[in-house]
This record gives sequence, structure tokens and C-alpha cells, in this order.
Amino acid sequence: MPFFSISGSEFIELFVGVGASRVRSLFEQAHKAKRAIIFIDEIDSIGKTRGVGVTGGHEEREQTLNQILAEMDGIESGEGIIVLGATNRPEHLDPALLRPGRFDRRIVLDLPDANDREAILAIHCRKKPLAADVNLREVAQRTPGFSGADIANVVNEAALLAARREKTQIFQSEFLESIEKVLLGPEKKSHLLSKEEKKIAAYHESGHALVSSSLPESEPVRKISIISRGMAAGYTLKTASEEKKLRTKNEFVAEIATLLGGMIAEALVFGQSSTGASNDLKVASKIARKMVKEYGMSPLGPIVFGEKEELAFLGQEFESARNYSEEIAAKIDAEVAKIIKEGQEKARQILSEKRNLLEKIAVRLIEKETIEKEEYEELIGIAAKA
Repeated sequence: MPFFSISGSEFIELFVGVGASRVRSLFEQAHKAKRAIIFIDEIDSIGKTRGVGVTGGHEEREQTLNQILAEMDGIESGEGIIVLGATNRPEHLDPALLRPGRFDRRIVLDLPDANDREAILAIHCRKKPLAADVNLREVAQRTPGFSGADIANVVNEAALLAARREKTQIFQSEFLESIEKVLLGPEKKSHLLSKEEKKIAAYHESGHALVSSSLPESEPVRKISIISRGMAAGYTLKTASEEKKLRTKNEFVAEIATLLGGMIAEALVFGQSSTGASNDLKVASKIARKMVKEYGMSPLGPIVFGEKEELAFLGQEFESARNYSEEIAAKIDAEVAKIIKEGQEKARQILSEKRNLLEKIAVRLIEKETIEKEEYEELIGIAAKA
């Protein structure tokens, strides 16, 4: 049957009434065809919640939305017209659009799991010359949280890497390296660390890895490196052994301990920490605050503190006036600090007990700059899990 596809932004014009006219024209064509599918992409650009505007007298968007609502009401039950819309911001859509008889069925396209990622990889690799050692399953398992576009990017980056190395086929090594490039950015081989910085980075990353390996709730370490990528002086790659939709309090505390492991390792070895831990602290604090305010994982109970609203003219979310007292705010801060301290103590205990192992990993890292999973597991043996 006829398929009419249009983007929401194509309805938006400077002059009031143009968008509404285009909506009428689109639905007229569909009615003439009797059986048709209408697809409106990025529907949030014209279907945002109506309210007190801050855009002056420009009412084009609202006129267009009203016309869509009127046209959808005008579709008789006997007519074979199906209207589809797509958006990645469904929470911003006007309630009138989501009422029965309009966009009343919601299909959520979640991020692909390991099996889906493997199938997507196979599609993007169809016309690429792959070497015999390529294992798409391993690539799929190393890319949790990647979208279809991210996976396509991984394949393209792998092809570019192979071309730069004057290879006629793409090998597994190119795929694995391209994952890191998509995640963290390109290697900065020109950015050479001083001898002291290299030593600090090595102990920092070794601290992350050793704490992660010592906690059963944490994810396995795939790679440790002190070669700069993007904004990071070094990195520790961890990959989940299985897909997870739910996370527990112990897993969050283990993640916080792992994040703080780098700073604790620096403090143990050098007697002070560096600015290299700034992003770790930021992420750890964010996790701890979410545990208290959103997930109910504290003695304050199963309550969500604070509500988020949208800033209409900027399209950004911000936290509105608190829906809790100053007394509760102080308690929230205390609980966040308590969670951070718990993770900090876990990391300190592990690294103090396994100081020799920390030294061993750091020395190897200074020597080789990169340690892969197999070498790392051989290095720590079963001691890390003791």
C-alpha cells in the first residue's frame, strides 16, 4: 500500500498556517489512496506539550499540532489508514496526541542485546572483506549499550584501521581496537606522559582493575592501558559477562569502590592523589546521589526526592524547587557521603591487603603500557578473588 513519509521539521515554517496546510495535504493524499500508511518522523518537533509559551506570538507549531489532531479524529474506522510516529523523547509529547484513537499504541525500540548486536554486525559486514579470525560474537559481547549506529561506526572504524595498515582484510584486532576508539576516542600517541605521570597513571589504573577483580559484584576487566585516548590519560575497560536490565545496591557500591580504586591506589603509593581522579569522583557522586534520591537504596526509605521539569525554551531538564525540607536535604547529603565512604573503605581494604599485587600490575603496565584480559588474569591468578 502507499507509504507517506515525512519529518516533523518539514511542517515547521516561519509563516503561520503553512504547517497546518501541509498536514491537510498529506492526509488528503492518504484519503484518496483509501489504504495507506503515514509515517511522521521526529514527531516531538511539532507534538510537544502545549502550555504557556516563551516564544512570543509564533503559533505555527501549535497550529500544526491542532491540525494533526483534527485529521486523526477524521479517520473513520472503516478506512485503512495507519498513522505512525517516531521520537526518542516520548515524555515530551502532548497528552492529546496519546489519547485513544490517535497514537494510542507505544512500541519501545530498546538498545540491542548481544544476539541483536551480532545480527546487526553481520549486516554491516556483508560487503567488507573479513579475515578468517574475525569473531563477530566476541565483538557483540564487548559492545553492551551500543546502538545500531554505534555498531555501524565500529565496523567503519575497523575498515579504516585495516586500510591505514595496508591490509586487504579486516582482522579481529582492528574490530577490538575500533571499539575502544568509538568508546574513548583515538589514541594520542603524540601525547607522551612524563616518567612521573606515567607511574601515577599506572598505579591509578591498576587500582581500578584490582578492586574490580576483587569484588564478585563487579564486571570482569578486559583491558588496562596508560596510552592516552580522548580526554583520559589511561583507562580500564570492563565488559559485562551478561546483559543486565536490573542492578542491585551491592553492584552500585562495587562500582563506586572500583571508581575510587584509582584515587586510593595513588594515596597509598604516593601519599596524595592527583587530578586524574576528577571524573571518577564525579561519576561516583552521581551514582550515590541517584541511589538515595531515585532508587530508594538508603535508610531514608523508598521515596523519590526531587522532581524534574523541562525548561520549555531550551529543551533541557533541570531540577525544580525541592519537594523536601532542609532537614531532609541534610540527611540526603549525609547518606550520599556514607555510600561514598563505604565504597572508599572497600577499595582501601582491598588495595592495602593486596599491595604486592598492585605493585606487580603497575610495574608490568609501566613496562608494556597495555595489558589484555588474558595477561591480566594470569598476572593476578586467583589471588584477586581471595
